[in-house]
Amino acid sequence: MNIIITFVILIFSAIVHEVSHGIVAEKLGDDTAREAGRITLNPIPHIDPFGSVLLPLLLMLAGSPIIFGAAKPVPVNFNNLRRPKSGMALVSLAGPMANFILAVLFVIPIKLGLSNRIAEPILYQAILLNLVLGIFNLVPIPPLDGSKILASLAPDEIMYKILEWERYGFILVLVFLYLGLLDKILLPAIILFENIFHIKLI
Repeated sequence: MNIIITFVILIFSAIVHEVSHGIVAEKLGDDTAREAGRITLNPIPHIDPFGSVLLPLLLMLAGSPIIFGAAKPVPVNFNNLRRPKSGMALVSLAGPMANFILAVLFVIPIKLGLSNRIAEPILYQAILLNLVLGIFNLVPIPPLDGSKILASLAPDEIMYKILEWERYGFILVLVFLYLGLLDKILLPAIILFENIFHIKLI
């Protein structure tokens, strides 16, 4: 049952992440996601067999302390944005920010004493999963959102080189995880969140 709850929270959070990219892109001039039917909370258009199902299930079954996954990336044509470079940064930032907002929203019932002994562990799990998703996606490794934010701040010639590395994205992410670098980023950020809201997540 715990695996099912984790899976449901993860899929919902990943979908909100992707939909947020699409909504901000639409506001800034690109309706590619809307045309593709991706600005919806219906999970079917967002499910990616590997990122949404296989990867998180394998991590959970392996007893990994870090559980994460991904929905199918929302299509965005940055050239359609009114200001392509700053728009790329805002669109890319929208996904992680959505996860951080969800994490804060899940804190509220706990702090107000509105949760019970059944709901509270689920809320804590939802907070932690959204923090992991948001922080992980800000890592500046292609194809993660952080790489596009970094690219948008760089001169054009460097921006294109960063974006070209997306073809190696899966390998880069695996190397990053294998070296244990994610923990060095996640732990300080989670502890900071704990200190701000006076809750214990890890």
